[in-house]
Amino acid sequence: MRATRLVDDYLFGWVLLAVALGVAVPEIAVVARFSTPILAVMVGSVSLTLSASGFLSVDRSALARILLGHAAMPVVAFGVARALGLSPGLTAGFVLLGAVTPELVTPTMTALADGDIALASTALVVIGVGSTLFTPLAVAALLGAGLEIDGWRIAESLAVAVVAPMAVAVGARTRWTVRVGRYDEYYTTVSAVMVVVVIGGVTAANADLIRAETGLLLSVGVGALAVNLAGYALGWVGTRSADAPVRVAGTLSVGMRDFAVAAALVTAAGFPTSASLPAVLFGIVEMATSAFLARQFAG
Repeated sequence: MRATRLVDDYLFGWVLLAVALGVAVPEIAVVARFSTPILAVMVGSVSLTLSASGFLSVDRSALARILLGHAAMPVVAFGVARALGLSPGLTAGFVLLGAVTPELVTPTMTALADGDIALASTALVVIGVGSTLFTPLAVAALLGAGLEIDGWRIAESLAVAVVAPMAVAVGARTRWTVRVGRYDEYYTTVSAVMVVVVIGGVTAANADLIRAETGLLLSVGVGALAVNLAGYALGWVGTRSADAPVRVAGTLSVGMRDFAVAAALVTAAGFPTSASLPAVLFGIVEMATSAFLARQFAG
């Protein structure tokens, strides 16, 4: 079996292994210090499969429906937290999770699921840029005033880890189509490896929190799964009239949330450490469910 298939076909198992390793060996949290270059490699690799013509051909109607699904996610997250009777801090953590950008690995998972990569990438960039306004407004509307969020941090992270490598990769593909295209079978595998590295490092960085908050793990975990599945459902229903690649992109773009950004915003807002628990558990849940969905969609 080729190494690429070993990674791509069994990504769900690699993700679970990374999570277990992160909890067992907190020292690998050092990986989190290099999250930006890792994400840049992840996005840049999968973007090498795209040319400028791919973005120009994006279904604008489907993109609009993805944006509507995204706009509903903070409300969904707030409703889940309230239904579970969680504390104000944890509720804030859920709202932030719903309001942030789609997960940076969404284009990678979309590629592995044979979905519309250009649509997923375009949605990520559009939502990322718009989140500098949307996230503070959504949080203020649902939680009340007084919560300060550094929107520039989101924009800067997106520019460095997503927009720049994507622009370079798409430019290279457009300029040297044949030469770059020779290695298409490897690009999604490189991105998938970065996914595994990221989830292992993020889990390790939060290993102490996961162990300390065992009493909340079940309820918050249920909430994280509910938000994740609700997002998938919104994305699927919103693009149900489109073809299969568009439905895959819509499902993953709405259901996957950037848990790392959410966790950073919790810290910046001055909430107690436990408020980042929704983001931590959501990261574990979404990487597992998205890997499973990718395999099901591609199968």
